[in-house]
Amino acid sequence: MFALIDSNIFVDHFRGRNEATEFLKKCIIEYDIVYYSVISRIELMAGMRKKEEPIINDFLSVFKEVEVSNEIAYLAGIYMNKYMKSHGINVPDAIIAASASNLNACLYTLNSKHFPMHDIKTCRPY
Repeated sequence: MFALIDSNIFVDHFRGRNEATEFLKKCIIEYDIVYYSVISRIELMAGMRKKEEPIINDFLSVFKEVEVSNEIAYLAGIYMNKYMKSHGINVPDAIIAASASNLNACLYTLNSKHFPMHDIKTCRPY
């Protein structure tokens, strides 16, 4: 089984929330591969100060980045078509969900309401 970590857990880690840091350490030990979406990199970089860039890059190097493949883009489009109006999901969340589905990974998130898709498994990390 694989894990895909949502951006909000990384944000909690960088804000010093101990639960997030301990959870990430646990994932590294328990899972063969721990993934994050390229969307998470974008969101982290968007909120950083310039001096934090090497810290974020070093931190993310521990995990495996999932790029947006044709399959992920296609599935994200299907999710947007199905859930945008009814659940208000946005493109970044659709891409993260499609990444989890494509990997058959458990999506760890603090915002499970952003992921109403029935073909993915969301898990609360802490």
